Amino acid sequence: MMIVEHLKTDILILGSGGAGLFAALHALKANPDLDVTVASKGLLGKCGCTRMVQGGYNAAINPGDSIERHFMDTIEGGKWLPHQQLAWTLVATAVERVRELENEIGCFFDRNPDGTLHGKAFAGQSFDRTVHKGDLTGIEIINRLMEQVWARPVRRLEEHRAVALIPAKDGALAGVLMIDIRSGQFRFVNAQAVLLATGGGPTMYRYHTPSGDKSMDGLAMALRLGLPLRDMEMVQFHPTGLLAGPDTRMTGTVLEEGLRGAGGHLLNGAMHRFMADYDPKLERATRDVVSRAIYAEMKAGRTTPNGGVYIKMSHLDPAKVAKEFKGMVDRCRDCGFDLAGGLVEVVPTAHYFMGGLICDVDTATECFGLFVAGEDASGMHGANRLGGNGVANSTVFGGIAGDVMPRWITKNPGHREPDLELLDFEVARAEHPFSRPAGDLNALREKLLDTMWDDVGVVRDRASIERGLATLETIEAELLANGTADRDRCFNLTWHDWLNLRSLCEISRVIALTAMRRENSRGAHYRSDFPEPGDLATSTYTVARQKAGQIEINDAPVLFTHVKPGETLIRDPIAAE
Repeated sequence: MMIVEHLKTDILILGSGGAGLFAALHALKANPDLDVTVASKGLLGKCGCTRMVQGGYNAAINPGDSIERHFMDTIEGGKWLPHQQLAWTLVATAVERVRELENEIGCFFDRNPDGTLHGKAFAGQSFDRTVHKGDLTGIEIINRLMEQVWARPVRRLEEHRAVALIPAKDGALAGVLMIDIRSGQFRFVNAQAVLLATGGGPTMYRYHTPSGDKSMDGLAMALRLGLPLRDMEMVQFHPTGLLAGPDTRMTGTVLEEGLRGAGGHLLNGAMHRFMADYDPKLERATRDVVSRAIYAEMKAGRTTPNGGVYIKMSHLDPAKVAKEFKGMVDRCRDCGFDLAGGLVEVVPTAHYFMGGLICDVDTATECFGLFVAGEDASGMHGANRLGGNGVANSTVFGGIAGDVMPRWITKNPGHREPDLELLDFEVARAEHPFSRPAGDLNALREKLLDTMWDDVGVVRDRASIERGLATLETIEAELLANGTADRDRCFNLTWHDWLNLRSLCEISRVIALTAMRRENSRGAHYRSDFPEPGDLATSTYTVARQKAGQIEINDAPVLFTHVKPGETLIRDPIAAE
């Protein structure tokens, strides 16, 4: 058995995106005497998805907007499936958090001539409320957060991969088993409280936006611990991923919502502006609607040379486009496209995961000692996330977790002893590929990408989902029969590719099973054999849980705690007079 090094900390934060770094800062502010450790699969501030955010941060801060309006946009965009108290907490705290980002973290956002924060237009929203730094908002936020964390006594475990949540004998969380990627050494980090903030990242689809290190590890670990996962069928496809052909990893990268919000046009291969055929809001319809429209054009064969559609911005003045969307113009130029003055090929791309671990408003989970924030958590967005609500979600609930965990430790002090049998089992599970002959992992990954895109993608039906589940079973069986030829543990990236693929297979199965369970079409989940949304007043969400190796799927009723379908919290100013 591999020797496992034991470390001890008060708070262990898994993930160094917006949620993880905000949690670290808030935890130390709440109690500077705590030992806070941030573990990251890559390098702090240089990996993950927050850094890749282009669009911006939704906050109801300007005259004419309101928290109630932002809330209603979120609920209606989520097709009445969100957990309403979580959604309310998101929109209400976002106002406070954006001020904190400016005044305490040191972020610079774009401003109007009168000095107020500029809000750009994003699809599915009734007000231009998306605060931003050009189209490079994520880099601004993560760089400033990283500087603040580096200035504090935060312990960093960089290039450490979490492989298992390890409970004590009584079921409370004792800590996390990790692999030091540099040395290949196993480390068990014993913590009083753990925050799961590893991010989602639906990279099991042929076209996807998240960074390559994302493989759903956090949700896979929660699943194996038997924790309940909500809304797992809800995979958001961003309508406009760059389509640069199969020979570049840039394919799938987001061309953000601001392009359509600013008035960009979508054209099919015949140069027809097709969104008028699908929705009166045209290009500013919600992401799910635009993604399905593009997918329909692709299925009908009305495509561009690489098999997608075009986005066109030149009618908005190329010089203005080049100034306002510099990051995307530069990125497209690197791939041979002229975004400002020409046409760019795009395709729907798996972007964000609305599903995740069930949690309370204070980020606590069913597992004593485990908290969750960011894309690993679920309920805030329901069936569809509004553009600009993602980084707001991470920073809002990351900060809440950082506030809550020190108080929780005060009430529940002490480190718990891990279940050593389970620890040994998880070490052996992670070492599995060293006991098998080398196989073609890349071929299995390619098969997974095609299976999820074709069978459990933008449009689904029973036959395609059943086909996908059958193929997933063969992929996982082949994976378990194959391993890695390289037995050296140090920076063994083939080992980590194998572990990535196993996590992706586990979560792909849950996505498919919950997609089979939901026999209606809501937001990101579209069943062509059940195209109607169903009765909003009796809405349910799916709950997936693993028991004895089997996935159980159940439904639970959505609680309309703040507003019911057919009602609104927005006061009609005319009626009020």
